[in-house]
Amino acid sequence: MPRRRRPERKKRAPDSKYGSVLVTRFISSILKKGKKGVAEKIFYGAIDLIAEKTKQDGMVVFEKAVTNVKPVLEVRPRRVGGATYQVPVEVQPDRGLFLALTWLVSSARARKGKAMQEKLADELAEAFQGQGTTIKKREDTHRMAEANRAFAHYRW
Repeated sequence: MPRRRRPERKKRAPDSKYGSVLVTRFISSILKKGKKGVAEKIFYGAIDLIAEKTKQDGMVVFEKAVTNVKPVLEVRPRRVGGATYQVPVEVQPDRGLFLALTWLVSSARARKGKAMQEKLADELAEAFQGQGTTIKKREDTHRMAEANRAFAHYRW
């Protein structure tokens, strides 16, 4: 952590197809080994598949899925007098978005037996409906924060 001042946030350019900074961030989280073209192909293919499956605009489904997955609370370890407590804290908006995008990509990668476009499309469609592994991950995070509510006074 810097001592003098916080570093400035990086300005991200919107993507070329939809003009959305959220899409740029999601493509960056899909990215592996610098293959941005491959990551873009995966994302845009998944959006097209979602539009076919749900008969709705793919971008609307994507944005709703991301907002459904964003956590509100999380636990952070806090060391007090030799004991470590899991202290529930509110999630900053930027961190919530980061967690949502990361959870979506990792759970899509964990699925078996299909191409990445199809796995990502299935995961986004489930998150849009409020079910699936990413929603379960968010609920587990909220449940953990709720269970440790007694340690909320250790918040810093």
